[in-house]
Parts: sequence; C-alpha cells; structure tokens
Amino acid sequence: QVQLVESGGGSVQAGGSLRLSCAVSGWSASRICMGWFRQTPGKEREKVATIDRLDDSNVADSVKGRFTISRDNAKNTLLLQMNSLNPEDTAMYYCAAVRSIRCTSKPADYNYWGQGTQVTVSS
Repeated sequence: QVQLVESGGGSVQAGGSLRLSCAVSGWSASRICMGWFRQTPGKEREKVATIDRLDDSNVADSVKGRFTISRDNAKNTLLLQMNSLNPEDTAMYYCAAVRSIRCTSKPADYNYWGQGTQVTVSS
C-alpha cells in the first residue's frame, strides 16, 4: 500500500516561491509514476506535473518555466519547486501515484493520493 503525505504549502505573495514535498511510504518513489495535481473549488482537478520511472517529466503549459518536478530518491520524496507564483496558482495541491511505467495527465488514472496541501498566492 502506497501512502503519500504532502507538506510545504502556505501563503506567499505574487512573485514568491514555495517548495512542496510528498513523502512516500510503502513503495519506492523512483519505481512508480508520480505527479502533482491541483484543484480549486468548483473546478476539476488538473495536472501540474508528472515524472515517470524513467525520469521523464511533463509540466502543464500554465506552469512551464516556473515549476519543476523532481525526486529525492534518498529520502523517497517527490518535490515540486514553484517559482514566480501568481494568484492563479492558488489551489489545493495533491501528490499522486500509480504503479505504472508511464504517466498520464488524467487524475482518474492515479490510485494513490495524499491529503493535499493548500497554496495561497496573494497579489
């Protein structure tokens, strides 16, 4: 059973940075597809970034050039470095995983989820 616990969310002013972490237990983070998704009230959950077993990453166009997904294999942790944040990035951010070689952008394809961490960006 894979368990995911996010941390690192908070409040920041526009232009600031945050780094989200997702601690993985029950499996090796390097051997599964993992991703970050976000959701705001009334909207569907959307992919932010994913990284697969081959370390191929895919980042949503809306955050490309600002957000970076990576793994710290020694700590079995998924990371999301978020720079140049703007108010449109305000959302609940979720870590997700699926025991698959390749990642997709569909939340329904992921069967392990963290509890979420709130990111709030003020103008």
